[in-house]
Amino acid sequence: MRLRFLAWLAFIVVGLPVLVQAHEVRPGYLQITEAPDHAVRVLWRMPIQGDYGLPIRPSLSSGWLDREPERTTQDGVELTEQWTVAAPHAPLKGQTIRIDGLEKTITDVLLRVEFSDGKRFERLIRGSDPSATIPSLTSSSVGLASYFLLGMRHIWTGIDHLLYVLGLMLLVRSVRTLFWTLTAFTLAHSITLAAATLGIVDIPPAPVEACIALSIVYVAVELVRSKDRAVPRPWLIAFAFGLLHGFGFAGALREVGLPAHEIPQALFLFNLGIEAGQVSFVALALLTLGTLRAVLPALEFNVRRAVPYVVGSLASFWLIERSLVAFQLIAP
Repeated sequence: MRLRFLAWLAFIVVGLPVLVQAHEVRPGYLQITEAPDHAVRVLWRMPIQGDYGLPIRPSLSSGWLDREPERTTQDGVELTEQWTVAAPHAPLKGQTIRIDGLEKTITDVLLRVEFSDGKRFERLIRGSDPSATIPSLTSSSVGLASYFLLGMRHIWTGIDHLLYVLGLMLLVRSVRTLFWTLTAFTLAHSITLAAATLGIVDIPPAPVEACIALSIVYVAVELVRSKDRAVPRPWLIAFAFGLLHGFGFAGALREVGLPAHEIPQALFLFNLGIEAGQVSFVALALLTLGTLRAVLPALEFNVRRAVPYVVGSLASFWLIERSLVAFQLIAP
């Protein structure tokens, strides 16, 4: 009885605040393209879930985006808005771009500016500094490091992915098994991340997100069932569901796209960022559990017992919510 009380208390204190955030970590994307005739086209993509999106909006110091967009589309996964600014107009270089409301979120926005002479400017805009100024001097190869940061930020702010990794950690009983389990997960999601990003496989994101939630529910159930016994071949579970998580990672990368002339490098850096974030999370979790075991073994035991219930509750909520969204998207 005490264990259930602790589990639900943790769910209320920790779980409820992240329920909304679980879907609000995909990056936004702002592309500004200068055509050969010097007309400027602006594309804004913002992730949404159902009818709800992030409370963010781009603005330019010239005021070009203060009016309503010429075209708006929404498909339940993202909102797309487009503006066109005919020449002559104020110079594009030197303008300041701001993402209003970004400081109130945990997501980022990738800015890409392409000029008529082939040069471009890229910047990862974060909530801590939600503005950027287009420089007068630009380079044709800027911003690849942003993909590493995007990958790392995506895994660290992706509550669902982190809970799945935490569940895998608690399923195993040895460091060696943990290594092979996480390696299987990494290999699997790397395969589907590359396949989906390069267009080899195309799966709608809403069903994928629902299946990711199902994978977390499955791991939580296995944790409750296994208790003190080891789960046979956990790497098979990690590999099978890792394929699904790779499609989820690809969804984040599709939001911002890949630079046309640097696709392999950007894809590699994004995946490397995911792995760096995953490794750092695993190290932090192991350190935390090890410290609790050494200092407060009773608390460490209760935390391990409570985690499956908290994780399972959150994942069940996401499964229902995402299944409803997927049904809306595929219904005739």
